[in-house]
Amino acid sequence: MATILVVDDELGIRALLSEILADEGHTVELAENAAQARQVREAFRPDLVLLDIWMPDVDGVTLLKEWSAANLLTMPVIMMSGHGTIDTAVEATKYGASAFLEKPITLQKLLRAVDAALLKPGARAPGAPGAPGAAGAGGSASGMPGSSAMGALRHDGYDAMAGTGMAVHAVHGSHAAAVAALAPIGPLAEQSFDLDRPLREARDAFEKSYFEFHLAKEGGSMTRVAEKTGLERTHLYRKLKQLGVDLTRNKRNGG
Repeated sequence: MATILVVDDELGIRALLSEILADEGHTVELAENAAQARQVREAFRPDLVLLDIWMPDVDGVTLLKEWSAANLLTMPVIMMSGHGTIDTAVEATKYGASAFLEKPITLQKLLRAVDAALLKPGARAPGAPGAPGAAGAGGSASGMPGSSAMGALRHDGYDAMAGTGMAVHAVHGSHAAAVAALAPIGPLAEQSFDLDRPLREARDAFEKSYFEFHLAKEGGSMTRVAEKTGLERTHLYRKLKQLGVDLTRNKRNGG
């Protein structure tokens, strides 16, 4: 696996890309501006850099030019932008960028671009002498909290419940409750929910238990949970962050 430097001034994007890449087994380092990117590049000599174009102070293309002029492009660089143009992409390629990704970045495009960049002739092979990622490629990443910076999730939580065989029964009494009866296998197969609260709160509690159940059942594998629930994995990450699901705990419990 590779050591990948993510450079972006938006906290939420850094966190999201970090989690996705770490889940793929890569070691991830983070920088929020050009100054930090220079320091991290020098300290860790990453195998790949994901570099945002529009940043305060020094933009990504200027930093790319700087590295190119100083013969520091010893790794492939993928440019990212939410306001990119063809001219910008062409200019970045001229100065050594290996690819250009337009935000919002889908999971498939991200992983495809990363794999292609790491396989390009001339790219330093992860694990080669001078590649620090060889010793730490266990998937650990610099921890950053999540954010809603990637935009609104366009997938209603109830859609994820379709086709799962889940039945929800209302229980009437002094305290209204719901029992979510999932398949009688795996952890936390039954849960009780207090319905005497606003709809959003009740739905969030249900969805949190729903995703925690599937994370535990699938050993913390985001890929399998995405397939099981029918969510595109980038959206799944955001949904879990929104609900406050502890991904670290689920990965530990999953071994």
